Amino acid sequence: MVLYTTPFPNSCLSALHAVSWALIFPCYWLVDRLVASFIPTTYEKRQRADDPCCLQLFCTVLFTPVYLALLVAALPFAFLGFIFWSPLQSARRPYSYSRLEDKSPAGGAALLSEWKGTGAGKSFCFATANVCLLPDSLARLNNVFNTQARAKEIGQRIRNGAARPQIKIYIDSPTNTSISAASFSSLVSPQGSDGARAVPGSIKRTASVEYKGDGGRHTSDEAANGPASGEQADGSLEDSCIVRIGGEDGGRPQEADDPATARNGSGGTPKGQTPNHNQRDGDSGSLGSPSASRESLVKARAGQDVCGSGEPGGNSKLLYKTSVVKKAARRRRHPDEAFDHEVSAFFPANLDFLCLQEVFDKRAAAKLKEQLHGYFEYILYDVGVYGCHGCCNFKCLNSGLFFASRYPVMDVAYHCYPNGCSFDALASKGALFLKVQVGSTPQDQRIVGYIACTHLHAPPEDSAIRCEQLDLLQDWLADFRKSTSSTSTANPEELVVFDVICGDLNFDNCSSDDKLEQQHSLFTRYKDPCRLGPGEEKPWAIGTLLDTSGLYDEDVCTPDNLQKVLESEEGRREYLAFPTSKSPGAGQKGRKDVLKGNGRRIDYMLHAEEGLCPDWKAEVEEFSFITQLSGLTDHLPVAMRLMVSAGEEEA
Repeated sequence: MVLYTTPFPNSCLSALHAVSWALIFPCYWLVDRLVASFIPTTYEKRQRADDPCCLQLFCTVLFTPVYLALLVAALPFAFLGFIFWSPLQSARRPYSYSRLEDKSPAGGAALLSEWKGTGAGKSFCFATANVCLLPDSLARLNNVFNTQARAKEIGQRIRNGAARPQIKIYIDSPTNTSISAASFSSLVSPQGSDGARAVPGSIKRTASVEYKGDGGRHTSDEAANGPASGEQADGSLEDSCIVRIGGEDGGRPQEADDPATARNGSGGTPKGQTPNHNQRDGDSGSLGSPSASRESLVKARAGQDVCGSGEPGGNSKLLYKTSVVKKAARRRRHPDEAFDHEVSAFFPANLDFLCLQEVFDKRAAAKLKEQLHGYFEYILYDVGVYGCHGCCNFKCLNSGLFFASRYPVMDVAYHCYPNGCSFDALASKGALFLKVQVGSTPQDQRIVGYIACTHLHAPPEDSAIRCEQLDLLQDWLADFRKSTSSTSTANPEELVVFDVICGDLNFDNCSSDDKLEQQHSLFTRYKDPCRLGPGEEKPWAIGTLLDTSGLYDEDVCTPDNLQKVLESEEGRREYLAFPTSKSPGAGQKGRKDVLKGNGRRIDYMLHAEEGLCPDWKAEVEEFSFITQLSGLTDHLPVAMRLMVSAGEEEA
């Protein structure tokens, strides 16, 4: 299948569309700014309360007449542009594909040669997030603002989180010398005075160990901040760094004391500073900040090879120290659980596939794409349709879906849900289907996987509409797999090793109002790692929808703070949204009644256990709720790592 790198089939239509949009944009921008000036966020309200001069209110009153006058002047040009823009949408392709040509060892072509479908198997990491990148006036309804700046910061945080080295931790003790954990977050921070915590089996974990990341191929700034904007992460990211932890009878590694770790604590947002998305040094979501360095990479002394995978020459090697002690609740495996789970302050290291929702603003999508291309080679954005299409309503916004991958994309399909109503009908919400190649066998069979990204109808009272959309999602996915499959019994050209659905489904698994969706047949074909059954969650699962009124509270305004809050039941009740039908005060701070569940979990990651190649299986290895986008969106991202292997080899 040919992937379209431009939204129109020829340059003439592209130029005409650019001219028509240039005529419309001033009117669009003025309306957005005018409406936004009358919808202040809680952060802006607090600023006004602290400002005796009420400067922001004065500016609003002063510039409103100016906006109105310019808007009236721009209307004739916008109308002329709309006359040309609207019919052009029938010729527009439903997505734009961008590939960053990369020759580094971490490029997509190089990744394909790494796995031949043999050995112990391979893990693939998926993440999904609703990032609320709407036009600024609409984003303020969710208590977030400054869409363009947020888009850039979101891209930087995701890239920096995913570009960290993945660390495998070994515990040396008389009874256990095997791999204890392959860190999902890779880097974790000490909590309080847990410098040396006793763990079961008489193993004592030390507060810090030294490790060497990539053999000195980066400067110290690159190692702390991740790859610079526009640069592709190099092959060192694929190489796991091994850390050894001494037990009670083992040697304790020397610790490198760094004064920066004592200086930089987690604090609130300084007065007068835009929260999170305009922070620099105080932003624990970006690895270049001091507080992030405290939690992740802190430069230590050079001269000793810990990982043993670097290039010759001690002077060219970088040594770091990282804490390996976690609060007990941070990652706790249920007795009957087969995989790790946690609330993490970072996106998982070596993230392979990223699915985003609500990337509605086209300028924000371009900024996000620019940042993420520093890590992901293949990106699809501006997904959806505009204008009138068949019997659908007029679409003012695209679908908001956005996909990024480190592996080559082979086939793409998009479908718009035809049954949207109310304000949701103005956006072309739908489903994006992708087929990716993740390897090839020694017999030159392609190893592929399927990923579906979707965003369902939002109004909570419309359960029947969401169920119809789930029906369509299953039908479209089956058609996509059938139309793109080149495998037959006589000619097995491909091995399908995973089938994943992710996105914002706009219903939870505990609310009594969502019983129809909870019992949908989708959950018989696809497995939800967080779910025990309809209306019943696993004990460790938490909600992914935040209470918008508390987004800028000091307790949750940084990734580290939000992580700590969500690890406690009291914190979840205060800062997560709960079903409003169950309690009139749901989602409000100070609530004292006990509510069912741990908040509304409406962001899902599902995986199929059937329909894969015979004798192959995909099992969840790790699941994570991520706080790295705190203050930038009203949703928690979620991530899942699948281990794909041949069943006969594991047996």
